[in-house]
Amino acid sequence: MKYLITGANGMLGQDLQQALAGRDVTALSRAELDVTDADAVRAAVAGHDVVVNAAAYTKVDDAETHEDEAYAINATGAANLARAAAEHGAILVQISTDYVFDGMATTPYPEDAPLNPVSAYGRTKAAGERLAQEANPGRTIIVRTAWLYGAHGPNFARTMLRLAASHDTVSVVTDQVGQPSWTLDLARQIVALLDTGATSGIFNGTASGQASWFDFAKAVFRNAGLDPDRVTATDSSQFVRPAPRPAYSVLGHDSWRKVGLDPMRDWSSALSEAATQGVLENE
Repeated sequence: MKYLITGANGMLGQDLQQALAGRDVTALSRAELDVTDADAVRAAVAGHDVVVNAAAYTKVDDAETHEDEAYAINATGAANLARAAAEHGAILVQISTDYVFDGMATTPYPEDAPLNPVSAYGRTKAAGERLAQEANPGRTIIVRTAWLYGAHGPNFARTMLRLAASHDTVSVVTDQVGQPSWTLDLARQIVALLDTGATSGIFNGTASGQASWFDFAKAVFRNAGLDPDRVTATDSSQFVRPAPRPAYSVLGHDSWRKVGLDPMRDWSSALSEAATQGVLENE
């Protein structure tokens, strides 16, 4: 099996390379492969059996005023990769997001829940899911994830520690709930999924359990050896941003069990291990 990773310099892309260590992998950064360039994509995909698309426009707030740019990467780019994968008989793993949902649920979103994005970013990622599946039917896997943190990029956990170094207390919202997910766990889960022989389907690639950003921040402080009481509670009305955030981003995990895999472990145990590996060290 020959694997191609796009967006390979990102937080997930780098952990995918670690999870695929020892295998035949081509890892291309955004600078090395522009997924909006159909000809370049077709050439890059040639000779590969699996394409994992970790390339994405992820600036959620900027997307509100740059939706065309976000669409080009998140939707058109996904379609380009899917068409190339179809041409070469490859499987495409398209990384998606909880933002394809409206965040109004009160129980975990199943994999087949209707999409209803409420932000420009969410709309472009929802379009990417649809276009990828249409262009490479039967050989496209959608993996939705959320609340990612890891060793190789800026993320909420490191932001909390940076603020801890300059503030006595940090205010964090309690009214947004999701599943903090370690990119290395996600990368390993994607590899395990491919190893089952799965060629299509939708999988919610988030940690088990749930937490508010407030809960997550306190756990980050605790695992970093800081006083968690320095994290104080607030609500979203104090942090108005251009793009609406889903209030409820808890995703269900039934699809994993259907292919014989356990869902990703509980977020708190993953965070504890990540801390021992230096993932929470402030850059």
